Amino acid sequence: MAPGDRVMMGHMSNAFTTRVLNIVSGTEETVVDLTHDCESFLREVADGRDGLLNVFVPHATAGIAVIETGAGSDSDLLAALHTLLPSDDRWQHRHGTPGHGRDHVLPALVPPHATLPVLGGRLELGTWQSVCLVDTNISNVNRQVRLSFLG
Repeated sequence: MAPGDRVMMGHMSNAFTTRVLNIVSGTEETVVDLTHDCESFLREVADGRDGLLNVFVPHATAGIAVIETGAGSDSDLLAALHTLLPSDDRWQHRHGTPGHGRDHVLPALVPPHATLPVLGGRLELGTWQSVCLVDTNISNVNRQVRLSFLG
């Protein structure tokens, strides 16, 4: 286990382990693929067990999506979010960069969490699925993502 990991044993044989990833998402809207980080975490802590991986971003202006990446879908997602949530002055939440209020609406469309099946210690994703951080807030470049395994 890495420093900062916590393991809490329940009354059954289940274990809960959690780790925080520090992500620098940059000053542009972005989709950050976390799949490798999730798989590495599970290799360290799941020990071949079945369970659930929860991915959670504790920020009011980011979300977690399970989508295809690398074939343009990540860019398409950002374009769709621009259509649904334009960066203009319509938002009542007005601090920060122009149109920043849209970033606070994002988690209603791209939730701040995903819970995923783990079988035999491995993340069970579909062929083209990746676990991604979706960050449209260009003013906050430092993000945390909490990975928690229950199994």
